[in-house]
Amino acid sequence: MSADPPRHVLVLGGTTEARRLAEALASDPAYRVTTSLAGRVSAPVPPPGEVRIGGFGGSAGLADWIAGHGVTHLVDATHPFAERMSFHASEAQALTGVPLLALRRPGWSPGPGDDWHFADSLAGAALRLPELGARAFLTTGRMGLHTFAHLAHTWFLVRSVDPPDAPVPPRLEVLLARGPFTLDGERELLARHRIDVLVTKDSGGSATAPKLTAAREAGIPVLVVRRPPVPAGVAEAQGPEAAVEWLAATPG
Repeated sequence: MSADPPRHVLVLGGTTEARRLAEALASDPAYRVTTSLAGRVSAPVPPPGEVRIGGFGGSAGLADWIAGHGVTHLVDATHPFAERMSFHASEAQALTGVPLLALRRPGWSPGPGDDWHFADSLAGAALRLPELGARAFLTTGRMGLHTFAHLAHTWFLVRSVDPPDAPVPPRLEVLLARGPFTLDGERELLARHRIDVLVTKDSGGSATAPKLTAAREAGIPVLVVRRPPVPAGVAEAQGPEAAVEWLAATPG
């Protein structure tokens, strides 16, 4: 009697949680795991298992890939702000019937002593920023930097993995770095550049959280862009362990 073939899990990756899920599945013979990376970061570190790099061509292309490669389960473990990819995943699930899980790490919450302000989008953050400070540490990623390009009177320190493309704000210093970051390092950065406002997306996780502690200690306001919701009807897990449990309990 032959054993059942391994279930093929397609992980839409690019996050620490996606890597940890791939690591768990790659060591389990019951699964075959393929991680898809968007290719927006140069020289990504490949996770265990099979890896593909590049877009699918929208939801229809993703659905075709799922059908053509025998995918039994789809896990959207992209960045919490990768809204377009999450929409494509939801549409592909509707086209194929393959079970879909959104793997999202918990967001951040303000604590005692925090001075947090919120915006629903990068455009909303750009609108509010001038009232909060003149020297901004912008940690929202290079892809949305054009949203702040019209702010000629604000000085920006921008931290990203790869250099940003134009258009960019006229008063700009770029720091190329990849997390995790230390609290001592973030304290020194804020002090050296005389930062008086921090701008961040609610990405969650521990790799970049020390900047929030450093801002609180320095009495610096934090402008937080709220994350978009998971598409309606999509199951959600907050960690790789919960994702493994969902996969084990969900037939494909």
